[in-house]
Amino acid sequence: MPSSDGKERETMSTSLADVAKAAGVSNATASRVLANSDYPVTEETRQKVLKAAEALDYRPNLIARGLRTEQTACVGLIVENILSPFIPPITRGIHDYLRQHDYSGIIINADWDPVAETKAMADLARRHIDGVILVESYTRSSDEVARLIDKPHIFVHRLFNSLNPYSVVPDDRHGARLAVKHLAGLGHQRIAFINGPAGWDATINRLAGYQDELAAWNLPFDPTLVIRGDWEVQSGYSAAQQLLALQSPPTAIFAANDLMALGVVYAAQGAGLRVPEDVALVGYDNRDFSGFVRPALTTVRMPCEEMGWIAAESLLRLINQEVAMIEPVLVKGELVTRQSCGAIQGEWQFEPEQGSIIRRQYQEEGNLTAPAA
Repeated sequence: MPSSDGKERETMSTSLADVAKAAGVSNATASRVLANSDYPVTEETRQKVLKAAEALDYRPNLIARGLRTEQTACVGLIVENILSPFIPPITRGIHDYLRQHDYSGIIINADWDPVAETKAMADLARRHIDGVILVESYTRSSDEVARLIDKPHIFVHRLFNSLNPYSVVPDDRHGARLAVKHLAGLGHQRIAFINGPAGWDATINRLAGYQDELAAWNLPFDPTLVIRGDWEVQSGYSAAQQLLALQSPPTAIFAANDLMALGVVYAAQGAGLRVPEDVALVGYDNRDFSGFVRPALTTVRMPCEEMGWIAAESLLRLINQEVAMIEPVLVKGELVTRQSCGAIQGEWQFEPEQGSIIRRQYQEEGNLTAPAA
């Protein structure tokens, strides 16, 4: 027998019929209001249904909704290495957007294995998800994904062939220009570049940005000032040793990622030189350690959360058939100025960034936005 204080109600889920009865409307009308249907309903009726749903703490039955709409409000995320420093902020951006739109996500780690990635897509297809986001995917083309899983899909931060459709990637050419512009603006004319390995989009685009900005400042391109690294500290160390041993060494070095920039600091110290007094330095990525090293590292921030947010937004637009396809989206980062470039003087001090990046207004050239707090 139900108790008079309604405690038994708390153990039972509220149904659509309960909401309809409380609002004094039919089940069909309540369903239309709660589904935000285009079917005409008076504002008075709509408010009655919404207030009844709130009072009864109504939660829609997603399984039943999925049977009606052929959608599950769930998407799959295939990540190549869950321990990658870029994966957590990208997935945070994806998660925040999905949560605001009543979607959830299933994450599968592919471990840089194309076979595991293919199996992950097959597993997700059996779960009847609405779409897929591939983060740092090895899959080469959108056509390959479409053959494996017939669902809307988006690539984020692709490492190869990133200008395929359905991609959201960092604007590395723009980021490199920011770094060189900053160093040239400080008066440096011999600016060296330690690039990444061959075959990576980041390597190609950051080199192009470096060359673009040298030309913008009427500085000659000197191939002896460009050395290829492999993204690791040791390669930055070795490259910096070569550069600093030149008869006319550079006064500034731009490293294509923060780990190689860290190697530059060690090489300079080993040569009895100081950063930034003897050689200015700018990195790329804004890794967690970049604000802790001494000197604190000036670097280009990778817009990871923004990319995740935009990828999730794009996927839901595809799922809801608001667009037929997504053109490649280039997301711009920003320069984070610290002591290593010489623009900021004084003692070392770590000042952490406050709050989630996508929770503050993000406005860059190209009108890519994330919501304000």
